[in-house]
Amino acid sequence: MGLNVWRVSSIDFIAWRGLVYTVYILHFVCICQFLFLHPLVSAQDGKPGDVAELFERVSRSVKVKRYSEAINDLNAAIEADPTLSEAYRHKASILRQLCRYEESENSYKKFLEMKPGNSAVEKELSQLHQSRDALNTALSLVNSGDFSKSLEYVDKVVLVFSPACSEAKILKVKLLLLVNDYSSAISETGFILKEDENNLEALLIRGRAYYYLADHDVAIRHYQKGLRLDPEHSELKKAYFGLKNLLKKTKSAEDNESRGKLRLAVEDYRAALALDPNHTAYNVNLHLGLCKVLVKLGRGKDAVSSCTEALNIDGELLEALVQRGEAKLLVEDFEGAVADMRVAAEKSPQDMKIRQTLMKAEKALKMSQRKDWYKILGISKTSSISEIKKAYKRLALQWHPDKNVDNREEAEAKFRDIAAAYEVLGDEEKRTRYDQGEDVEEMGMGGGGGGFNPFGGGGQQFTFHFEGGFPGGGGGFHF
Repeated sequence: MGLNVWRVSSIDFIAWRGLVYTVYILHFVCICQFLFLHPLVSAQDGKPGDVAELFERVSRSVKVKRYSEAINDLNAAIEADPTLSEAYRHKASILRQLCRYEESENSYKKFLEMKPGNSAVEKELSQLHQSRDALNTALSLVNSGDFSKSLEYVDKVVLVFSPACSEAKILKVKLLLLVNDYSSAISETGFILKEDENNLEALLIRGRAYYYLADHDVAIRHYQKGLRLDPEHSELKKAYFGLKNLLKKTKSAEDNESRGKLRLAVEDYRAALALDPNHTAYNVNLHLGLCKVLVKLGRGKDAVSSCTEALNIDGELLEALVQRGEAKLLVEDFEGAVADMRVAAEKSPQDMKIRQTLMKAEKALKMSQRKDWYKILGISKTSSISEIKKAYKRLALQWHPDKNVDNREEAEAKFRDIAAAYEVLGDEEKRTRYDQGEDVEEMGMGGGGGGFNPFGGGGQQFTFHFEGGFPGGGGGFHF
């Protein structure tokens, strides 16, 4: 008997507990319906206050860029009341901002079916068409290579009417890279990453912008963050390993230069430059490094080319100007060397090394503009005195005016230069001064400031003596 009573009591307890749970669940459902569906049901019942609350909640979601939440609220409202026209309008507006143009257009048309002739909505629909057409035009201009015009369409039309359009934002920063506006690209991708810190395209583009500004450490950090999110992202891998290779080649070039392995350094610098010809902010230093090594190797022509490349990138790069001046001295472009060194001296008047190189270039230019007595006699600068005399005698005989009746005028000019050359080079003191760059050209036979002229007027005679005389002749000849 007692056992049966206990069993009945247990059954009654379980039943009551089930009833309590059932009441609790029903109560919870009612509360949820009141909180979440009340505005929509109220909207059906025509309570404008609750509709306003719905749209206020949508507005708050849009303000904090929670577009999906806003659209979900509006879809729920439309499902509860398919005649709620303002829900269609709000939904269309959000979709337009996201450049989901087809969905947006459908919602605008649905609104206009309910309220035809609404000028404000018709204007918004027109803006949708402008934005969509502008985006298509911008993409077409990218394909044709007109990046600046494409950027203008994106910036002044698409992002005005569709400010939340992710596709347009990414397109804009890509275009900023293409027009070399790296600072703006960094700024714009910063806004994108603030909204979505894991946006891989934004990380890649921002990394590239830092890369092209030669801020390689920051670029690498962006690439690494992207690769942590997606280790197989092809573009991020290409950018990351490309940059690592560039830095490796540069270090190899610098190490070989410091060890005196100049030819290997030249190869490394050229290999580094070939990796990315468009990386001007960094390549300017590679061109300069290459120029300096080439100057050390005495390869003036190549050095001039490399330093000119550096100056084309940065016309204010003083060291490139100085190195080019040195290179021009190697190729005997003395006027060019003087011009470069004068500009360098103006930029850095206190630099004594630059002033010394300028003086060296000016002296070389001055020497290049005087007559080359060695060349006139056809001898080298290391010729002995006996070689100088032999050359003089041979040429004087060859160009003696009496032996060149048919071209006497030319012969006289050459004979005059031959005699003047011997006058300087045949005298050890004059030759030394000449080799040092002093003005001894006018110290030819006859002296004076009027210059050497063996055929000078005024009845003055010049005698040229040759040891042993001319073959078949006497010991000298007179004019």
